[in-house]
Order: sequence, then C-alpha cells, then structure tokens
Amino acid sequence: MPFNAEDAKKNGEVAENSKELEHTKAKWVPLALTRSPRSFVSSPSSASSDQSSAPSATSALNPLSVGMVSLGCPKNLVDGEVMLGHLTRRGHQLVADAKDADVIVVNTCAFIDRAKQESIDAILEMAREKGAGRARRLVVTGCLAQRYDEELRREIPEIDATLGTGQVDEVLRAVEGEATITDAAVRRPEWIYDHTSPRVLTTPAHLAYVKISEGCDYTCSFCIIPTLRGAHRSRPVDDVVAEVRALGGRGVKEIVLIAQDSTRYGLDLGMRDGLAALLRRLGGVDGVRWIRVMYAYPATVTDAVLDAIASEEKVVKYLDMPLQHASEAVLKRMKRPTGRGNLLGMVERVRARVPGAAFRTSFIVGFPGETEADFQELLAFTEAAEFDNVGVFTFSDEEGTASFDLPGRIAPAVKEARRRRLMALQKRISLRRNRRLVGRRVEVLVEGGHPDSEWLLRGRLATQAPEIDGSVIINDGTADPGSFVTCEVTEAHAYDLVARIV
Repeated sequence: MPFNAEDAKKNGEVAENSKELEHTKAKWVPLALTRSPRSFVSSPSSASSDQSSAPSATSALNPLSVGMVSLGCPKNLVDGEVMLGHLTRRGHQLVADAKDADVIVVNTCAFIDRAKQESIDAILEMAREKGAGRARRLVVTGCLAQRYDEELRREIPEIDATLGTGQVDEVLRAVEGEATITDAAVRRPEWIYDHTSPRVLTTPAHLAYVKISEGCDYTCSFCIIPTLRGAHRSRPVDDVVAEVRALGGRGVKEIVLIAQDSTRYGLDLGMRDGLAALLRRLGGVDGVRWIRVMYAYPATVTDAVLDAIASEEKVVKYLDMPLQHASEAVLKRMKRPTGRGNLLGMVERVRARVPGAAFRTSFIVGFPGETEADFQELLAFTEAAEFDNVGVFTFSDEEGTASFDLPGRIAPAVKEARRRRLMALQKRISLRRNRRLVGRRVEVLVEGGHPDSEWLLRGRLATQAPEIDGSVIINDGTADPGSFVTCEVTEAHAYDLVARIV
C-alpha cells in the first residue's frame, strides 16, 4: 500500500475553513492505509478485482514491491490511483512503508511555490530512503515532473525515471526499468483515463473521485494549469456513467465529480450544457447516494446546470466556485472574465434556482496591484454574499504565468494580514450560518471515528465536501463508516457541528 503521512489540520491557521484552494493545495494524501486497497477495472466485460486476485496474463516476470507518495489535489490523486491500478494488474505488490519498497513513486504537485517545495522535500526524503534501504528505483511523476523534468533529473541524480501528467499509463515502463520515458516538459499533455483504466481506490470505501475532464482553456494570469495539464478535454458521457455505475456496484456511496473547470464539461464534444446532461444521466445510477460537483467557473454556470443540481435527487445541493476576487480591477488583471456586479448577481441566481444550496468559494489576496480599496471591496462582497465556506490564500508568484512580471508587488506581511482579516470575517459568517442548524434534524454520512477521541464519530452533511469543509462531530450514538444516519444538531461552531443520532 502507499505511504502514509500527516495531513494538515483542517482548521489550522494557514487555511481556516478550507485546507487549500483545491487545485493549489500540496499535502500528503493519506492513501487508505486503514483498509486493504481495492483495485478495479470498470470495464463492462471484466469483474471487480482486488489486490489478492490473480494477476493478469501480462504479469511481471519479477514482481516488485512498490510504494507511492501522492501530493496535491484530488485530480492528482486519481492519476495516482490509475498508476496503482496498472501496477497491481501487472502483479506488483503495494507496500505501506518505504523500507519495504523495491520501487518508490512520488506523485508531485507544482501549482505554487509551497506545493513545489513540499514535492521536492518528498522526493529528497525518498531519495534518502533509496540510498539507505531496500529501494533500487525512484520514479517521480505528476505536475513537478511535467514542469521541471530536466532540472529534477539533473539536480537529484537518485531519480531513475520521470513521467509527466500525460504519461500516467506509462508507469509500468518507468517502474520496471526504463529511464525517463520522454521529455515530459516538452510534450503537451493529451492523455485522460477512461472507465476501462485499472484503478486502485485509496479513498474510504464509501467515497470516490471521478475526473470528468482534464486540462483548461482559460488564460487566468496567475495560473500554470494549462501548461501542466494541457488543453481542456472531456470524457464522453457514456464513459463517465460506466465508471460511476461500476463504483456504485462496488459500494461507493458518494461520487465527487472533479475537473479543472467542471461547468465547461462537454463543450469540446459539441455539448452546450454537457454537465447538466451528465448529472441527469448519473442521477439514475443505482447504488450511489450522493453526487457532488466541484470546481465550477462563474462564466459557465448555466441555468440548465443549476436546474439539474436542484431537481436531481442524488445531486447534492452544493456549489464550489472559486471566484478569486471581487474587485473588477483585480479581476481584470487576473484575466477573469466576470466583474463584481455579475458575481453578486450570480450568487443570488444560484441561491434562487437551487434553494438551500451551500455555496463555497476561494479568494486570492495580495495579487499585484491590489490596493486597500480593492481589498475593502472584497470584504464588502464577502459580507453581502454570506458564503457557507471560504478559502483565502495569498498570491503566489509563479514563473511562466502572465502575472509573473506584473508591477505593484504586495509585501508578504500585508498579504498575510489581509488573509487573516478576510478569514476573521468569514469565521463570523460561517458561525452565524451554522447556528441556524441547531435543533434541526439532518442526514449525515458517517465517515468513521473521530481522530481526537475514541468516543466520538465524525461525519458530513451533503453540504460539506470531503477534506475541505467542516464536519459533523457525533457525540451520542453509534453507526458504521459509510452509513447514513439522521442526527439532531446540538451545537454549532465556526466550521464544525455537533450532533446526536436520533
């Protein structure tokens, strides 16, 4: 099984009310070390398999023990799961400790400086393991390899092979002995997995992420994603439905749909409201209880998409839409197409068309040229919009982006002070909104025991996304992980709720 590592604490100082701007976070991802991994090939012609199943006819002549460290966002996690699927189908064994691995794979993130540094630290740590222990190969994959392939191999000679974001299905060649497969940084990524791809789920048994598209066509001035992930490309509707149907048949209760821009889904396939059509198809899949959409873009949230969220019973009433800022001047420098007036109207439109919807967003403070007046406009917008959850992040200057050479740099201390001021405001808003739930009965998905006490359970409402939002702390009653229970909310805090099973 893959390596374990400490996750960031949910409500820490760096990312209150959110672990990170989803696609920028770089963290150790715990990969299902509490249970045996489940690999599956979601092909109509093949049955589910697990790690103990007999390997395929193409089994490796000399099976290897392989461990993986995966950092970054759920989209990167899915890529890691597909790589693990290829490895287990070949007959290689997954291990939980670097000391037991013949080959170590580090699946990296490179969106911002902090993510790059954490990825480099992980590579160096695993290079030391290779030098001191059993491992004889070190493979680096993901966004950092896509962006800095040549530099990595030059500066860290312990690296034996690298794979970019478009080379996920070449992992066997890298693990089994080939050196760098291609110059990842030169080749524009075009790969995306499909429902026939082998995959080892590393999430809890009741949860799975499903990537519906890859890449991005926008040119936001602060974002390196198009370089790292390529142009936007969608999976066919039937392909996504086949994967979700297979997951539902294997006991997965919550499907989280992910993409760089989920509301742009299907446009490259000639579909005007592709996400709406996909949600209506997925609403009829048996077994799955919750379907969650992440990473909407304000310019492509159509009425058809909102109506599908509102009317489909299994689609949770939840919208995650990183707005980035509210000042029109800042948004223009960010090359975001929607100004403040449209944003506030859009928030009101979402709530009118999807009654009871939880609205989550993310903001960047300290963007070059952001004045105190711009920041005050952002504060006023946040107060008026009353979002359920907000992540606030300081601007990270990334080479290769249009914002890299912009004038008007903001001092780090000023950026951090603005982040804290905005989070303090949101903390009051979140507490006020959570207090409205006290005394109500709500449906909770139980995730398991609480890490701080054996006497508590932890779960989530449909309006709380895994890992990035708050949770429900259950202090009265028992239930199995993955089960749905009715609870009465007894206390409200800024991010978490306390409840008892009724």
